[in-house]
Amino acid sequence: MTHTSSTPWSVADIPDQTGRTVIITGANSGLGAETATALAARGAHVVLACRNTAKAGEVAARIGDKATVRALDLADLDSVRAFAGTVGGADVLINNAGIMAVPLRRTAQGFESQIGTNHLGHFALTALLLPTITDRVVTLSSGLHQLGRIDLGDLNWERRRYRRWQAYGDSKMANLMFGLELAERLRAAGSAIRSQIAHPGYASTGLVGHTETLLDPIAKLGARLPIAQSAADGALPTLLAATAPDAESGRFYGPTQLFGLRGAPGRSGYNARARDRAIREGLWRESERLTGIDFDVMGTLA
Repeated sequence: MTHTSSTPWSVADIPDQTGRTVIITGANSGLGAETATALAARGAHVVLACRNTAKAGEVAARIGDKATVRALDLADLDSVRAFAGTVGGADVLINNAGIMAVPLRRTAQGFESQIGTNHLGHFALTALLLPTITDRVVTLSSGLHQLGRIDLGDLNWERRRYRRWQAYGDSKMANLMFGLELAERLRAAGSAIRSQIAHPGYASTGLVGHTETLLDPIAKLGARLPIAQSAADGALPTLLAATAPDAESGRFYGPTQLFGLRGAPGRSGYNARARDRAIREGLWRESERLTGIDFDVMGTLA
């Protein structure tokens, strides 16, 4: 089934997923839960890879026997390695989990929590699972990647004065750069595996209004106005990227209306800084150094 641009893409366009396995990080609520629910409804077996396994269990109970819960804390590389060692192969990996604009905190390995959870945890997870992925990797970014300016000399905010929104934007730019760079490296390796990036626009999820800042009341108000869309609608770009036969590797998918804040999913533009090959390659090397994982795509797929 090939989607035509004359009609908005929706869950009705998701091809039959029977026999396919999809791993979704952070599927215990919000976008991840909606993504898992929609995929299972089309026949996929979904692995809910979550830190909060109790909440994930509630989602799995609603989905039924097509859902499995596995413990994964992206803020702890030991947990990432343990998870990767206990799951079998999958057709699709969806790097969905994330935290947003939190106060300065450190992960188990001492990374700034947003770059550590949103990017480094997913970088390590993808590196470890890529040999078992048969179809594609989808990484979640955000329209707020526009704030991102990757500082390779201080990725973990050890010397700069911490600014939580800048740190969030950096982590989402890192997600975008990683997805783009992974696509290029897969292509260079002659692999048919795809790497796509998606963003939800302005979706009403558990992240909205929980940044512990004065912006929370404004964000909560915005989530109730027509600007915001539901978590189910926010999941559509991810679902398109994860399932559409004609979704292209290296493309960024998001809402197509109101400057990318809402609307039917489709191809999305992104900040030209994400095209900086020197920064992208530097980010890859720094991510390898910090995680201790040599992510040689060519060697991984050999």
